[in-house]
Amino acid sequence: MRRPLMLLATLALAVVACEKKSTPAPSAPSPGGQPSAAGGAAPTNDANTILLGEIGSLTGPEATFGISARNGIELAINEANAAGGVKGKKLAVRVYDSQGRPEEGAQAATRLITQDKVVAILGEAASSVSMAMAEKAQAAKVPMITPTSTSPEVTKKGDYIFRVCFIDDFQGLVMAKFARENLKLAKVAVLRDNKAAFSMGLADVFIKSFKALGGEIVADESYSKGDTDFRAQLTAIKQLKPDGVFVPGYYTDVGIIARQSREVGLKVPLLGGDGWDSDKLYELGGSALEGSYFSNHYSPDNPDPTLQQFLKKYKEAYGAVPDSVGVLAYDAARVAIEAMKRAPDLSGPALRDAIAQTKDFPGVSGRITLDANRDAVKEAVVLKVSGGKAEFVTTVKP
Repeated sequence: MRRPLMLLATLALAVVACEKKSTPAPSAPSPGGQPSAAGGAAPTNDANTILLGEIGSLTGPEATFGISARNGIELAINEANAAGGVKGKKLAVRVYDSQGRPEEGAQAATRLITQDKVVAILGEAASSVSMAMAEKAQAAKVPMITPTSTSPEVTKKGDYIFRVCFIDDFQGLVMAKFARENLKLAKVAVLRDNKAAFSMGLADVFIKSFKALGGEIVADESYSKGDTDFRAQLTAIKQLKPDGVFVPGYYTDVGIIARQSREVGLKVPLLGGDGWDSDKLYELGGSALEGSYFSNHYSPDNPDPTLQQFLKKYKEAYGAVPDSVGVLAYDAARVAIEAMKRAPDLSGPALRDAIAQTKDFPGVSGRITLDANRDAVKEAVVLKVSGGKAEFVTTVKP
């Protein structure tokens, strides 16, 4: 993986061997979760450098999200520096690994704020981790932009917290309408992760919306992150004969759930949200996922020239098509960079105000306008799993 001298990698990426990306072997992790330099000295927020912070799950069960986010942000930083930087200075980023854990994310945010003195924080993908980070960023008046945390609670943490993705209220409605109106499903069961804010919130919105559209929720089962056997819940759901099952979890669980649902004889379509979006989903779920659907932030099949140009650059740099986290992390970094250019200075309040003024920004994931709640107003897409990959089905606008 190509890295600029100023770019910082955090911990050993033991999971990289599992990634479909062309990357060199990682270095050993530095003690205590501290970052290690990649190709040079660790960047600092000095007179010639503007330092951003990034937190992502680089190790752990959702590591593909953190790695994709790091790639997208790196690409945006490289492009900005090649174009002259910001206010006559080069940009650099210091990256910490959250391991997908809220407590690690909070500690990393504190280090970025108090030790590294970053001007803004980018990340995380998971809503539970982002909420823990947001409390630290808000208290310190350091702007934070999450690329893909969709829980409405994230930006409620304060006026310094932003996102460039749609929220679960919209995503849940999209999938409820699609299930009811496009697939003509009358009875649906839900299987949610009771340890993930993203999963819980998305399930609640889907249930409310599906009922409002005249559908029936025949079961609302749950599991906990880290579980590997879902057969008891799936067997109970099968007995109620639903037309489909809504599984608003992360790809790590969904792939296994898909296989086990077929094992117990539950053969109806599975439905989900953007937490499904990873190449690992198809490795874990295999043919059991065929005919399933999920909502997402973008489709690589979209012919939009801005998106296609980005995909070309990303593939040249990392040897893969990015998932939605990589795409939205790139957009999050670019929103921050453009705000830094507009802001009169890089103090927390000035940069916060500049980010809040983002309107009709030409993101690769679509036009981005931040509303009064600092949430992005943008469209969603629905994808179908077919032939071991996700195919574009339709676009749903706010």
